[in-house]
Amino acid sequence: MNNSHKLIKVYQASGELEALTIKSMLESFGVPSLLRSNAAGSVHPFSVDGMGMVEVMVNEQDAEYAHQLISDRNEDV
Repeated sequence: MNNSHKLIKVYQASGELEALTIKSMLESFGVPSLLRSNAAGSVHPFSVDGMGMVEVMVNEQDAEYAHQLISDRNEDV
């Protein structure tokens, strides 16, 4: 049995604070997530040519639901 999970990027945030907000929202709906970024993002809290960008990742089976949650959130903002 293969227990590996394929991670899918569901959101690209312009910084850690935005990524943490999305991560918290997803997890409040039961969708585990993790953040992936360049190490430089933690040193420089801004985005230049992708530096500082933070990707929100979820398991492949949760990706569709996560996209819907994020879409719904963005419509409410």
